[in-house]
Amino acid sequence: MNRISLKFKTVFSLFLCISVFPSARSQDIQTSPKKISLLFIGDIMGHDEQIWSAENRETHTFNYDEVFKYIKPVISEADIAIANFEVTLSGPPYMGYPQFSSPADLASACKNAGIDYLVTANNHTADRGKKGIISTITKLDSIGIPHTGTFLNASARDSLSPLMIYKNGTSVALINYTFSTNGLPVPEPVIVNMLDKESITKDVEKAKNKKADIIILFLHWGTEYDTIPSRDQTDMARYFRSIGVNLVIGSHPHVIQKMIMNRDSTTKENKLVVYSLGNFISNQRKPKTDGGSVVRVELTKDGDKYGVSNAGYYLTWVYTPIVNYRKKFFILPCSEFEDKPDFFDKPEAFSLMKKFISDSRKLLNEQNVNVKEFIFNGEAWVLNN
Repeated sequence: MNRISLKFKTVFSLFLCISVFPSARSQDIQTSPKKISLLFIGDIMGHDEQIWSAENRETHTFNYDEVFKYIKPVISEADIAIANFEVTLSGPPYMGYPQFSSPADLASACKNAGIDYLVTANNHTADRGKKGIISTITKLDSIGIPHTGTFLNASARDSLSPLMIYKNGTSVALINYTFSTNGLPVPEPVIVNMLDKESITKDVEKAKNKKADIIILFLHWGTEYDTIPSRDQTDMARYFRSIGVNLVIGSHPHVIQKMIMNRDSTTKENKLVVYSLGNFISNQRKPKTDGGSVVRVELTKDGDKYGVSNAGYYLTWVYTPIVNYRKKFFILPCSEFEDKPDFFDKPEAFSLMKKFISDSRKLLNEQNVNVKEFIFNGEAWVLNN
């Protein structure tokens, strides 16, 4: 089993390369491959109950920080954390489904929890029209959260997509597209990246021209509530891998779908497809929608090239106890709490989480390829190989 400590910024085993230089003062010089960790987070939603839960009734201000308190150590440990932001920040009236607008404090809480980047192209992007798209972009900019998928105009898109991320000597290109805006128009000049092979191919070529070590394609796609990827998803994943995408990360179905990591027969590189991460935070409570997965990917530099060296997932579940007559929301890393029934306000809540864990493990144990679960052993997270 590979150990990961959330207390220390080191992950997985490192192989030491020893070089001996013949000279009058011979010495052994040890070097180790450089590593960087990526974390991918599913649907961040804002239903009515979440808004009411975060509101201070006296000051009419909002604070979502406690939602992330139990999952924050997992998020902040990664070098780069990226999440799907499936609401608009359009201002009041704040409301959830069917046309979402959340307080900007939700985005601030994401940043406070350690989320570094947001993708904003999804089927709810145009819920509040052009004004909502512009407001979301400008508020994220003012908070200081880099994002991609939606743009103020064509000029902004040309200069900002792909979103280039530079960390620890690595260059990562992040590209984001959605299959739909629920039939709502996207008035000019704003742009929402709509899922189209030709457009994505051009963005991948731009990423290559920018010398990206790793290309990530974060897609909003698939069929809601279906745990099996559609034929369109599998066909598109195959195509995008073939043109040079290293990581295909999916959202939208609101349930977990399989994760496949294998070696490309042509490039001999590991490539990863996560068909659906599921929900990260929402008020959806039907079976399989009340939680999701967080996927952690390790990149290792061998020589002058980075590649995907390992991947694993954390199961997460949304706990909604009633505290002082108010429904609260907490994202729990499942393995850390699956043996703590006394933590929960009632046995039914613990049973629901256990049911989510059982269903998710059954699905992923049967369908995943080379992507295992992170388990908490009481002191640290370990990859269950």
